[in-house]
Amino acid sequence: MVKKLPSCVTRELGHYVYLYVDPETKKVFYVGKGKGNRMLSHASGRGKTRHDAVIRKLRRRRLKPQVEVLIHGLKSEEEALAVEMAAIDLLGLENLTNEVGGHHSSRRGRMSLDQLIALYQRKKADIREPVILIRIARAYRYGMSPVELYDATRATWKVGGRRKKAKYVLSVHDGIVREVYWIADWLPSGSTLKHNRPEGDPVKGRWEFVGKVAEEKVRHKYLNHSVVHYFREHSQNPIRYVNCRAR
Repeated sequence: MVKKLPSCVTRELGHYVYLYVDPETKKVFYVGKGKGNRMLSHASGRGKTRHDAVIRKLRRRRLKPQVEVLIHGLKSEEEALAVEMAAIDLLGLENLTNEVGGHHSSRRGRMSLDQLIALYQRKKADIREPVILIRIARAYRYGMSPVELYDATRATWKVGGRRKKAKYVLSVHDGIVREVYWIADWLPSGSTLKHNRPEGDPVKGRWEFVGKVAEEKVRHKYLNHSVVHYFREHSQNPIRYVNCRAR
């Protein structure tokens, strides 16, 4: 593999999106964007990332990563970011060594038509049941399996005694309800999910719930509806109780 591109090449490249490919399987394992020699800057495999680990595995097989340019001649970094995002979303972050999705992927990237309509229509939810809204922020990505979304929603949270009043949890990302869960019980965090801790080692002061997807009648009322109006403006707290006051 070349260590530096000829200047006549970099002049023509402009901003570009590049791929790292397994030369045997032909599977893409990394998507990046850049200009100049950026595509060659992490081909050594000397770091501690998943990307470096894959390159080291290739070398043990006496192979080198195949570097390809997906598109070049882009006029700005913004254009390159958009293409990079689309490529990552199409291939699936779970199939790549990229640590995060593309720029603004959760808002502008791949999503179902129902999710797209919900994003811009912002139909407001009118919550009547006792619920806890949980914003899962960076943990959310399009194409998550039901189990991944459930696990991302149910732990690990600082919730007080009012949690016992709630019947449902609404999983929220970008102000939109992504799923609705019926709560069976609350347990000390770490009881059923490890979160990089030894099994049986609860996280002090935090909780996780166990339950299941809510009955269809309730789920239909809230799924893909906006709950932005239930959060205070500029609030960073991921938790919001609704109708959970003691009677």
